[in-house]
Amino acid sequence: KGEPIQRCKARSERHQRTSERAAEALAEKKLRDLKVQKEEAERNRLSEALDADVKRWSNGKENNLRALLSTLQYILGAESGWKPIPLTDLVSSASVRKAYRKATLYVHPDKLQQRGASTQQKYICEKVFDLLKEAWNKFGADER
Repeated sequence: KGEPIQRCKARSERHQRTSERAAEALAEKKLRDLKVQKEEAERNRLSEALDADVKRWSNGKENNLRALLSTLQYILGAESGWKPIPLTDLVSSASVRKAYRKATLYVHPDKLQQRGASTQQKYICEKVFDLLKEAWNKFGADER
């Protein structure tokens, strides 16, 4: 007793659709991987110049959260949209905490992804984010 022709045809079509979906998914994955590779190459190319910029900006104030927050506009650039925070506004611990939260939200890697930031902006913001985190930990230890 053989299998009905319709069932055989349906199985064949289902197999064909599955194969097509798998091929599409593989092609999409290859495109994503290629994009990641290009971005990584771009990051490596930019890292030398940008590391020097970040180092110049943070030099002497690595653990001084108030100084980092009040000069953030110099490393982020005018086109970033960051509104400068005067050092005089960072006198109390509460105002520093508020400014820190605002700054980390602004330079957080996930937020940059959502905003569609350039590779250069992402790189700078990652470095700034790490510096702010370190300074925050030092600030927290000193304030307690």
